[in-house]
Amino acid sequence: MTEFRYLSPVRLGSGLDRLRRVDLGSHRAIHGAFRRRRLRELVALAEKVDLRGRGGAAFPFARKVNAVVSAARARDCRPVVLVNATEGEPASAKDKFLMARTPHLILDGAVLAAVALGAREIVVAVTDQGAAARSLRTAVAESGLGGFVRLVRLPERFVTGEGGALVNGVNGGPAIPPGRKVRAAHSGVDGLPTLLSNAETFAQLTLVSRLGADLYAAVGTAAEPGTVLLTIWGSDGRPCVVETPAGVPLAQVLDLAGADRGQGVLIGGYHGAWITPSAANRALVSRESIAKAGGALGAGIILPLAADVCPLGEVARVAAYLGAESAGQCGPCRLGVPAIARSLDALTSGDIGAEALTAIRQGTETVRGRGACHHPDGAARFVTSALTAFAADVEVHLARGTCGRPVRGLLPIGGTPVVPETEDTGLSLTVDWTRCAAHGLCGHLVPELVRLDEHGFPVVAGAGVPRRLLRDAHQAVDMCPALALRLSGATADAPRAGATR
Repeated sequence: MTEFRYLSPVRLGSGLDRLRRVDLGSHRAIHGAFRRRRLRELVALAEKVDLRGRGGAAFPFARKVNAVVSAARARDCRPVVLVNATEGEPASAKDKFLMARTPHLILDGAVLAAVALGAREIVVAVTDQGAAARSLRTAVAESGLGGFVRLVRLPERFVTGEGGALVNGVNGGPAIPPGRKVRAAHSGVDGLPTLLSNAETFAQLTLVSRLGADLYAAVGTAAEPGTVLLTIWGSDGRPCVVETPAGVPLAQVLDLAGADRGQGVLIGGYHGAWITPSAANRALVSRESIAKAGGALGAGIILPLAADVCPLGEVARVAAYLGAESAGQCGPCRLGVPAIARSLDALTSGDIGAEALTAIRQGTETVRGRGACHHPDGAARFVTSALTAFAADVEVHLARGTCGRPVRGLLPIGGTPVVPETEDTGLSLTVDWTRCAAHGLCGHLVPELVRLDEHGFPVVAGAGVPRRLLRDAHQAVDMCPALALRLSGATADAPRAGATR
């Protein structure tokens, strides 16, 4: 079980100094009896403390509620409350911690919102199959909410927690972002207006309601009142969950978690950013201060990177994971992020260093703002911030090809991706140079495998064709005007989906 530490006063973790799990009786003894709030009261409380979403985007909670109210009134229907407890970020542990140890804080917040809105039901989306999900199911039974709260299990993938993907999954479709932006407040679960927020956000709502705005804001900063729940990875390579008032020095929290500054500190997870050790020592635990340091507090993930590993190699490993976790439905995600990962790997291994660095910079600029969701933007931020934070290591790799330090896999990337599209097909592209006339079409059809030199002739990557690019590779072969491109390998001549002989 993930260890819990705190800087006083403890709120979300109240009772955990003596209890392994806060059951319903203990929860009521610690936090008092449940008290329903009228909609106007609840919105006023959330506005007064500027309650923000704790899943990463930090969107004002009161604005979400008001949007749901407007949509439900316009359509004359009852809305739904959707709790995002999927925590698809491999480096995060705080939401599973809340589910496992203080689940009634989450449920009370969701019920507060649902009752105030007159919601039809509460849906809790989870990916966990272990102690956290069992604890939450037990809490639903303890509270007698079985007919009102529905748990839905979704695939454990990085993109599952994205709002559109979450709604798609709950509605029985694939848990991937939709191709167009649809706000859950307007059309979410079963097409109804849906209040969608993160598990910790609902837990914080419980505290705001119990304590009142003034007492809740007695800790933290004027701009960011209350406490913050963080997942911090220590020097031992294990995470702990820390509750701290906003505004305390980040260095103090790192020391509490037994984490040194290493070569740099990742803030906000794999859609966050790397900051230097000196920036980490100056920063405070607040959205504003972390942003000034070059990071983004996001979902509260803080991960220092040890000094004895190759930082580019560790980052390249995660970049490859992010590429494999793509929803695969838009060019920036399906093509751009994997291409950036391959270029980063080439820079790390010392192959075509300067050219690889240029490709990384061009690739990250190309994908920004062009995806169907924010996955390409987040992946680009993760990689570009690494180039800045680890600039000295980049120079070493450019000059020598390697920094000589190992890649130890310190950055967690979870299990095997659900989509098997990175599997090797055993095939590779080859060029018949007696036929090639430099039409350049192949470089446009499958740029991940073929780049064009200054004369328009193809330069074919040495790696094999991954399964996710097999259809594109076949298309490039079929459309080559000079019939110069070939797929070589044991299965090159096997029939393929959609092909005719």
